[in-house]
Amino acid sequence: MGNILREVGAIARCFESISNIEFKPYGLSKNQYIYLVRICENPGIIQEEIVYMVKVDRSTASRAIEKLERDGFIQKEQESDNRKNKALYPTEKGKEMYAFLRKEDDYSNAAAVKGLSAEEEETLLRLLQKVRANVEPDWEKVKNGGTREY
Repeated sequence: MGNILREVGAIARCFESISNIEFKPYGLSKNQYIYLVRICENPGIIQEEIVYMVKVDRSTASRAIEKLERDGFIQKEQESDNRKNKALYPTEKGKEMYAFLRKEDDYSNAAAVKGLSAEEEETLLRLLQKVRANVEPDWEKVKNGGTREY
């Protein structure tokens, strides 16, 4: 049973490493592309929503978002109803990079499921979504200062 998380982790690290190397010439590093994709797919999203989507802490997301803004991939806009939250939007540069990132994502997804039938792909996705749903309550608990009981 312990091998499942090792396999998922190894897959994630492989793609993370590939992406960090391939995207570096474009000015994206340290998984910033993940944030850019979420912002392009959800224009006007706020940082806290990205934290939840990507499953990182606030400071990690903040650093990545600040760098994306400095590098001209995104822009922040003050929300009128909440001064604390700033809506995040892709710039033209960000939208152009997103088109490239979508191609890479399509390629990586196809490579990852190579040799699987459509039914197997569907089953794999459904099972991984269940695993994520099982893990999220612990992530929420620990993220908010709680501890898990072993």
